Amino acid sequence: MLRELYDYAVREQLTLPPGYVNKNVRAYVSLTGDGAFLGIMPGGEKVPCPDIGSMANSASKCNLFSEKRCILFPRDTAASNGRTEREQTAAKTAYFRQAMAAAAEVEPRLLLCLRVMEDPDTAAAVTTELDRQKLKAAHVISFMVDGVSILEFPAVRSWWEAFRQRFCPQGERAPCLITGQLTVPLATVPPVSGLSVVGGHARGDALICFDKDAFCSYGLKQAANAPVSEEAFAGVKAALDDLLADAPILAGMKFVHWYDRPLEEEEDPLGQIFTGVLIDEDTEEDAETLPPAANPNEARRQADTLVRSVKTGEAVHELPHLYNILLLSGVKGRVMIRSSQQGNYRELIASLQQWEQDLALTNSSGTGRMRPVKLAARLIHLIARQNSDQNIFDRLAKELAGLTPAIIQAILNGTRFPDPVISRALAYIRSQMFSSSEEEQTRKVPDPLACQWLKACLCRLERELYNKEALSVEYNENHPEPAYHCGALVAVYGAIQRYAMPDVNASLIDRYYASASQTPALVLGQLARMSNYHVSKLERLRGYFSNLRDQVACAIGPVIPTVLHPEQQAYFALGYYQMCAQMEKDRLARKTATTAAKAEDEQGGM
Repeated sequence: MLRELYDYAVREQLTLPPGYVNKNVRAYVSLTGDGAFLGIMPGGEKVPCPDIGSMANSASKCNLFSEKRCILFPRDTAASNGRTEREQTAAKTAYFRQAMAAAAEVEPRLLLCLRVMEDPDTAAAVTTELDRQKLKAAHVISFMVDGVSILEFPAVRSWWEAFRQRFCPQGERAPCLITGQLTVPLATVPPVSGLSVVGGHARGDALICFDKDAFCSYGLKQAANAPVSEEAFAGVKAALDDLLADAPILAGMKFVHWYDRPLEEEEDPLGQIFTGVLIDEDTEEDAETLPPAANPNEARRQADTLVRSVKTGEAVHELPHLYNILLLSGVKGRVMIRSSQQGNYRELIASLQQWEQDLALTNSSGTGRMRPVKLAARLIHLIARQNSDQNIFDRLAKELAGLTPAIIQAILNGTRFPDPVISRALAYIRSQMFSSSEEEQTRKVPDPLACQWLKACLCRLERELYNKEALSVEYNENHPEPAYHCGALVAVYGAIQRYAMPDVNASLIDRYYASASQTPALVLGQLARMSNYHVSKLERLRGYFSNLRDQVACAIGPVIPTVLHPEQQAYFALGYYQMCAQMEKDRLARKTATTAAKAEDEQGGM
């Protein structure tokens, strides 16, 4: 991936000259041409600044021409363990001033900046103004003379190019792993920024690190084990810094992806995984029916045409042909690559279409398909369910740290999901079905997003084992799996009791769902006897429920399963959910028909 990152940086023009990095200069100390202090000019934008790399973390060196406020205008600080913080800051301040004095030989205007730093009265005035603008000690500041930043002075840049040669690596040359050209490899590489929110260090994390003997080989020292040139790695770092800035967080990892050709953000097919609209169940129930081919993204329309072109031969719009994906986090100052993948764009589109098809499921009211949801929201339905959880995304990162990369790999490659996905979705459904929430106690419908996980897992299992799919968006009375119809039959029994005895304290779902989903042969007989009693209490809907019950019971077949393994329990839950949706759809249809008939009678009477 190093070469792909380097090519991305070159294509996007992210690379800077060697010895420079983009820094957020928060403010400039503005001076006149004769050295008078004018005030503090706000910054806030990233600009190319000279950088000495990891040596800036030493006790006596710092970066030049732009640095932390506490170094340019230091204050007394409390002593720390070992060498005092005051001594370290004083050493860095002295190093900065010495470099400014040396550079002033080619750019005299730097002497004006140096005098401001050294003159107590002027330095106090600057400090007061910095305090007034609430600039912290760690904020990077610089100088400006006659409205021009010293970072833009041509003489300063020329001096820095010569001065930085003392920091360039010296030694034997080796082929660069990124470009293949002979180079003197960097001993240590600059840190990558952007991983602090996923376990990384605030100063950045090392992508290539050989600080232990166990990591070294053939007697090589440090990064010579993976030789890279300064210029090439600067491109890799620039690419990662750029990609990580806007990368979504997924289960404690940054999802970084890019293509080998330019692609607009709204045309990015991978973005749909993270940009689905997060909805609650009430919103979902009132959703309009989405047609199977509904596609809000123009890029997806082009991709569909691309896939069809294999068979039809029609002309298509040119699309990127390679994608790259990295799942990254930070661990103890190092970049941890959790997963990496590179693949063909056509295969990616086909896999994402399959993912969308596998997820297709009716909403709980049976009025249409469920709307798209963010992948992070889907993953929440694979962790232990809690009624009140303010740190749910922290739990997501901990509980699914090892599972999320495998899930993403399955989505991108169209392969089976890991086995824990089914067990976790079932656990979530069980905890939700027996929740003390008043709404969930009334409805008794399994969680729709958890059921989508089950459907996706089972669809891929069916394709792999039987080379066909039997699951559909709605209840399929011809599905060959008995466990699927066992779940549907329990849903019918539960609805019959709810209509016959609406005020019952503990429903048969409360009492028997868990046992029926694991050992249906031991439970369904007893539920059938109870159902006969409940049906006798029905009046208007007796025929509807009797026919539906008999129809589903016949679909089970001659033998009721004794014990259900996890995949069969998934079928059971999905059959239960889809039958609940089917009965709710029928109820709404009856209500609509009754309303229409009533309106027609009223019009006839007029």
